[in-house]
Amino acid sequence: MAVKFAVSFTTTQDAEFRADPAAFWANPRIIASLAVARREEQATLLLNQRFDLIIVDEAHHLRHRTTRNWKLVDGLNKRFLILLTATPVQNSLVELYNLLTLLKPGIFPTEKEFRNQYVSPKNPRTPLHPERLRELMRDVMIRNKRALVDVRLPPRHAVTQRVAGEASELACYQELSGLIREQHAQGSSPQLKMSHHHLLTAAGSSPMAAIVALERFLLKHPERPAWAALLNRYRQIAEGGKARALLTLLQRNPQEKKLIFIHHRETLKGIAHILAANRVAHVCFEGSMSGSAKDAAVVTFREQVGVMLCTESGGEGRNLQFCNTLINFDLPWSPMAIEQRIGRIHRIGQTREVFIFNLALRNTVEDHLLALLDEKLNLFELVVGEVDAILGEMDEAGEFTEAIFSAWVTTTEEERQSAFSTLGERMQEALSRHEATKVLDEKLFGDDFEAG
Repeated sequence: MAVKFAVSFTTTQDAEFRADPAAFWANPRIIASLAVARREEQATLLLNQRFDLIIVDEAHHLRHRTTRNWKLVDGLNKRFLILLTATPVQNSLVELYNLLTLLKPGIFPTEKEFRNQYVSPKNPRTPLHPERLRELMRDVMIRNKRALVDVRLPPRHAVTQRVAGEASELACYQELSGLIREQHAQGSSPQLKMSHHHLLTAAGSSPMAAIVALERFLLKHPERPAWAALLNRYRQIAEGGKARALLTLLQRNPQEKKLIFIHHRETLKGIAHILAANRVAHVCFEGSMSGSAKDAAVVTFREQVGVMLCTESGGEGRNLQFCNTLINFDLPWSPMAIEQRIGRIHRIGQTREVFIFNLALRNTVEDHLLALLDEKLNLFELVVGEVDAILGEMDEAGEFTEAIFSAWVTTTEEERQSAFSTLGERMQEALSRHEATKVLDEKLFGDDFEAG
């Protein structure tokens, strides 16, 4: 908004949000995620404010009236409301009723009356009187298809490099998995489960991240000899197989700029040290930096160096279309987070083909995850924004990452493939439902709501 329209906004990443939430929500222009805004302590503050305009992106997350998302937006003190979504209806026309009720309260007296007048009793996705329904929607709906606005992005190509890694590194990872599996089988609290999740993602990232994660774990859970011995073994590993694979990648087309996403800060620090030792000019971009420092890092990347190391905070808000090569050094377990990374360079304004390289240690969670996303979901071939529509609810609730975690820690090595195959089938079912939704969308709305 600042770059394109010279309008400044405060965001939930600003220091004021953490220091004084009440003052933050009183700002005149705010950008916040629904996931943050719906938290009880934040929603209480937010509902006391008055707003001229509320804009909700990915508004299909409001299609159920029983959710905290819907209740929050419904309760906001607002003059105007704009909902943006590519898929207003997915499973039932009642979802459309819920969205229309937010936009124009009282447009239908009750859900029962809406069902009686407009929903086929035989199929909740089929309208009884489509023309009458469209007439009601004309006052509140504009529909622009990609063809109309001529959004054409260059193709993107993805390559997954399964890194063999050092024997000691793979052995440590397998031992860590075994310790987690053993502890999980004995029962674990939500906090312990979160610690296990963090340990696995850290070990999949780098030995540097695994060391720090294990040190923190042992501070909270001392007197665990097997875990302490594992920590000592990780300390004997130099840099990890993926670091060497990265250096090889960077030697290809050295004239091209490369954006490297790294989830764990310890890994970022380690990779920065390795790049410096190998005289690879680079700049770092991570969440603890001030806004001006982040802006300066982007300028340096654009004008002076060929590599930027970036944490997840770089997946939001900044456009980096001057770069067309992205390397996922490590991976979040959320498909939408991966798509957000890709969206930094594969977006309107990108004029060249985009190349994505994914690094994963063999036989790790990330290795299995990439196989699922590529083979079952075709993640790297989807249109921008479709991942959210396909897995949005599942991912928003944390169900996807929970399913990945469960498939890894509740199975033996022999059972694991079957567990991931089952998850892959669920993903394919979600993809099929999405394709059916697109057909329904075209049938329901056609070209009736295009802006003139």
